[in-house]
Amino acid sequence: MSTELEINRQSLYETDYLKWIETTVEKLRGQDYSTIDWENLIEEINDMGRSERRSLESNLTVILIHLLKWQYQPEFSSGSWKGSITEHRRRIRKALKDSPSLEPYLEEILAECYLDAVEQATAETGLPVERFPQECPYTSGEALDANFLPEL
Repeated sequence: MSTELEINRQSLYETDYLKWIETTVEKLRGQDYSTIDWENLIEEINDMGRSERRSLESNLTVILIHLLKWQYQPEFSSGSWKGSITEHRRRIRKALKDSPSLEPYLEEILAECYLDAVEQATAETGLPVERFPQECPYTSGEALDANFLPEL
């Protein structure tokens, strides 16, 4: 019987993800723990954490790209760059408000995100990679500060 249950749970997870979620929530609310698809539920919760971290990385990288472009190509600075910086700062602020435990991760990824930002800024601006500092010239606080825009 447990093999049949496992096949049904796996099948529902693979064939109708939304129905699997609804069924799992219903079973959790009803405290029907014996029939929950624990393996996939654990994996989904784990994926949620990875997704939050990836989103933080992506938003920070976009901020850094635009800060670099703002600083190293000021003649092309635009409202859209400033708008993008503002939008991605807002996203990070909201993520940190919802999950304060992401804050130390922000410090961990700053250097890596900066390297990604330099690569992208080089591609977008045509400036040589050597034009940009090897290490991130901005602190995480500056990157998230609504009033901060770098000067050349």
